[in-house]
Amino acid sequence: MLAELKKMRVRLAVNSLLVFIIIVIALFAARITPHDPYKTNLAQALLSPCREFPFGTDHLGRCVLSRILSAAPLSIFSALAVVFIVATLGTFIGVISGYMGGIGDAIIMRITMIFQAFPYFLLAVAVAGMLGIGLVNGILSLIVVFWTTYARLGRSLVLGIKNENYIKAAKLCGAKSYHIIFKYMIPNIASPILVTAILDISAVILSMAGLSFLGLGAQRPTAEWGAMMSEGRNYLQTAPWTVAAPGMVLFLVVVSFNLLGDKLREFLDRRVTGN
Repeated sequence: MLAELKKMRVRLAVNSLLVFIIIVIALFAARITPHDPYKTNLAQALLSPCREFPFGTDHLGRCVLSRILSAAPLSIFSALAVVFIVATLGTFIGVISGYMGGIGDAIIMRITMIFQAFPYFLLAVAVAGMLGIGLVNGILSLIVVFWTTYARLGRSLVLGIKNENYIKAAKLCGAKSYHIIFKYMIPNIASPILVTAILDISAVILSMAGLSFLGLGAQRPTAEWGAMMSEGRNYLQTAPWTVAAPGMVLFLVVVSFNLLGDKLREFLDRRVTGN
C-alpha cells in the first residue's frame, strides 16, 4: 500500500510539474515569442516549418509558433478565471441550497436540471449567440453553462454531511449557520470540488477554442488557438501546419490538465479509503 501510494505521489508530482511548466510558459509568453505574432509579411506567407519558423507561417506570413505562444495566456488564464468563478459561485449556491433545504432548494435544483438538460457546448453557443460575438461574451456564456455542475455537486456533498455528529454538535453549541457552512462544511467538501475544477479547466479551454473556431469568441486578429485553427482550415491541404500546430498544442494542454485531475482524484481517494 505504501509503495503504491508513493508511486501515486510521483505520478502526481510529474503531472503537477507539467502543468506548472505550461502555466510558466503562458506567463512569460510575451518574452519568449521569437517573432511579433501580429506582424504580417505576405512574402513569407504559408512557409513550411523551418529553422526560422519552427511551426511555419500562416496565410499572412505571421509566425505560427509566436501566435501559439501569444495565445497561451488568453486561452489558459481565461479558462482558469472561468473555472474559479463558476466553482466559487456554483459551490456557494449548492451548499446554501443543500443546507437550507425547502422550497428554495427545490427551485434551484429545477433550474440546474433545465440547464443540464442541454449539451453544455450547444448551450454555450446559444448563449454566446444571444449575447453577441466577442471574447468577453464567450467567457460569460461559459460561466452561465458551467456553474450548474458545482451547484449540484456542492448540494449533494452537503446533504451527505449535514447530519454528521460534528455538525449536530456545532448546532447544539449555538454556532450560526454561516459559521457551520464556512468552517465545517466547505473545508470537508473542498477536495472533490478541487478535482472537478481541475478537470473542468480542460473542458473550458476546449469550449473557448470551439467558440472562437465558430467565430463567437476571440475575434481576428487576436491570437487564440481555436481562431487560428479556423483561419488555417482554408489552407489545410496546402499548409496543414496552420491547423495541426495549434491543434496539437491544444491537445497537449487539455491532456495535461486532465491527467493532473485524474491523478489527484486517485491520490485523494486512496488516502481517504486507505486501500
